Amino acid sequence: MPALACCVDPAALFPPGGYALAAGDISLQPPVTFSDDWSPSLSSTLYKVDGWGAPYFAVNSSSGNITVRPHGSDTMSHQEIDLLKIVKKASDPKSLGGLGLPLPLIVRFPDVLKNRLESLQSAFDYAIESRGYESHYQGVYPVKCNQDRFIVEDIVSFGSSFRFGLEAGSKPELLLAMNSLCKGSPEAFLVCNGFKDSEYITLALVARKLALNTVIVLEQEEELDLVIEMSNKLCIRPVIGLRAKLRTKHGGHFGSTSGEKGKFGLTTAQILKVVKKLEQVGMLDCLQLLHFHIGSQIPSTTLLADGVGEAAQIYCELVHLGAQMGVIDVGGGLGIDYDGSKSVESDISVGYTLEEYAAAVVDAVLRVCDSKLVKHPVICSESGRAMVSHHSVLIFEAMAASACAAPALSTLGLQHLVEGLSEEASADYHNLSAAAMRGDYETCLLYIDQLKQKCVEQFKQGTLGMKQLAAVDGLCDLVGKAIGANDPVRTYHVNLSVFTSIPDFWGIEQMFPIVPIHRLDEKPTVRGILSDLTCDSDGKIDKFIGGETSLPLHELEGGHGSGRYYLGMFLGGAYQEALGGVHNLFGGPSVVRVLQSDGPHGFAVTRAVPGPSCGDVLRVVQHEPELMFETLKHQAEKFSDDDGNSVAALATFLARLFNNMPYLVASSHDMNTMNNRSKNNNGFYYCSSDDDYNAAIADSASGVEEEEQWSFCSA
Repeated sequence: MPALACCVDPAALFPPGGYALAAGDISLQPPVTFSDDWSPSLSSTLYKVDGWGAPYFAVNSSSGNITVRPHGSDTMSHQEIDLLKIVKKASDPKSLGGLGLPLPLIVRFPDVLKNRLESLQSAFDYAIESRGYESHYQGVYPVKCNQDRFIVEDIVSFGSSFRFGLEAGSKPELLLAMNSLCKGSPEAFLVCNGFKDSEYITLALVARKLALNTVIVLEQEEELDLVIEMSNKLCIRPVIGLRAKLRTKHGGHFGSTSGEKGKFGLTTAQILKVVKKLEQVGMLDCLQLLHFHIGSQIPSTTLLADGVGEAAQIYCELVHLGAQMGVIDVGGGLGIDYDGSKSVESDISVGYTLEEYAAAVVDAVLRVCDSKLVKHPVICSESGRAMVSHHSVLIFEAMAASACAAPALSTLGLQHLVEGLSEEASADYHNLSAAAMRGDYETCLLYIDQLKQKCVEQFKQGTLGMKQLAAVDGLCDLVGKAIGANDPVRTYHVNLSVFTSIPDFWGIEQMFPIVPIHRLDEKPTVRGILSDLTCDSDGKIDKFIGGETSLPLHELEGGHGSGRYYLGMFLGGAYQEALGGVHNLFGGPSVVRVLQSDGPHGFAVTRAVPGPSCGDVLRVVQHEPELMFETLKHQAEKFSDDDGNSVAALATFLARLFNNMPYLVASSHDMNTMNNRSKNNNGFYYCSSDDDYNAAIADSASGVEEEEQWSFCSA
């Protein structure tokens, strides 16, 4: 007997003139997706953690939580950091020893950043030494990837011993780069890219006057006139670079800036004109660097070597024309493997390692320079994505889950529905019943769709009531469950703004690994998509690595501690913070900076700061929170009927709301943890050990009940 028919009473299924499918009789469940036996290693495979996460992230085999390996492959077992413990330390109330930071939360790991920097340098050092290359590698970090002060300062500090520098693309970026490099190596490059006016060029020349190793890269031919004019006016000799517009083109999603029609760069004809003009004004010796950019996320070393080889030919030609060349800047493009597939065909993966990338660059430059009898140049790269992506993890919480469940269908409701059907709809109903008896599931789907459409039309015409329409949904859901045709995907509502924190997903469909950071020793029993707090329908995540349109997840309810369910987005340290805005006036997340520690907790929080408050984001769009507060308080006084107690209570509530983050809070107790944002160095906690960290926590807890930040809020 067909599977559907065996779940109902055959005698009652199609009685003459009856109502066929008996409500409540069908009991088939959607097919089970995952094995009943489960382990953390199965979770690691399911979420591909070993692919995209190595060597920095793993699933702990005993706790079932995501752990961070801050020193990469050199991390010892006792140095691994439990990500859930960091979240609890950051988000627990101050009265319980936490920092009281609301979620969402960015956790930064400077140790990972240091390891990425050292790994890149080591890869180039090995390639250079093993091939007999007669110069060195000297990279720069493009600050546009993430301009956060502490990230930039960490890179300058960690890279000082191997002359690692910075790249800027605007005047404010140049200012912050100048400031940071004052504490770096005097040999570190300060590469000035982007569109330039006289003010930008003057600032770059001043940087050179301040003994910073500044290179002004010409993106357009017209910029040369400004460089000549301002350098003569200030009597500062510039170092000039050229950005070449190569013929080599990156054909992937991130390759639009490459090729002859790219946004930036000079053609070969323009390069020759620049050389001629510099020669005429006696400044050809200032031309010392050649820069190019194939595109972000270069998928293969074959494409990379092709572009570097073309650029090396231009470099050698410039040497032969008399320029005092010394540096070839291969630009950005060093990709990372977002999905763990190591595929050269994917826009979110790459088919090479750091070592293979460095080897391809060195080999291409070496081959061309040796063939042209040109001295080997210093090799520079502007690797931003590959430097900062891994060191930052975005943590957010699922607050609720919902599914489109149709109402339960009763026998009486089914009878009432059938009696109201039109002749055409009634025919579809009986055809559906017959198909169900035959086990013809494809025909069932056809008649389900036709029946629902006809009933909707009847409802619009007023010949079918709302209860009958609901019964149709119940009937279709009943049949769909029985034949396994229902969509089992749930919507998980998360405390996040996609537009603010993951803008690349919304804007260019860039996918990032998203994984529950705990409960990975349990079998995920449902699949879900993620819906954010914003009122836009685009505020959802419904595409995941591996080509999946839903994510394996766990049930929210049940005895799991506080019942909270935390998810992490990984490899998002580049661009997301820089691109995010204040859509729906949701500001950025809270941030903690975490170092590996040999203390009892395995880590120390060296900096913590809550995300922008409601007042902060209102100021961004030109509102004045203090005046808004006074207006609302005056309105409350105007319409209050009592002795003023309710006005004082409302004023206190409003003051707290202006001062709290815009995101959801789990309870009223958690709301009170942020009342004292101005204490403790404006929410910044500096410590170098667990003892200092615990002292900072104790100090912060002692001030929880102190007076509000706004003096006029004490009414």
